[in-house]
Amino acid sequence: MTHVSSMLETYPKGLGQTDQQKLADCIAACFECAQTCTACADACLAEDMVAELTKCIRTNLDCADICETTGKVLSRHTGYDANITRAVLEACRTACKSCGDECGKHAEMHEHCRICAEACRRCEKACADLLTLMG
Repeated sequence: MTHVSSMLETYPKGLGQTDQQKLADCIAACFECAQTCTACADACLAEDMVAELTKCIRTNLDCADICETTGKVLSRHTGYDANITRAVLEACRTACKSCGDECGKHAEMHEHCRICAEACRRCEKACADLLTLMG
């Protein structure tokens, strides 16, 4: 069991009809993606061809910020507002698609971009799955 799941289970008021496993998976995917995107941006900065990776670096950093924020929002349940949660999940899904596509362009040349694209795809799917549950 992860700390994410453990914390969700300890919420004093309960989480209603939320699928706790899908929520835990999405929170974990968001934080993992944020870390991976941050590390990928840093690795891109260390490449000899850094000038050709400007868009990738920017997309990585934007995605990292959005994923981190999404993970934080999903971790809070008191005073829940489904409209905010839905909007942040949509933004995260969009950022992950963009970043995954950009990193995918460099995946054959840079292993860190391949790994990042995979993390983005996982997070994009986790956000989409949670959005589907929300209706």
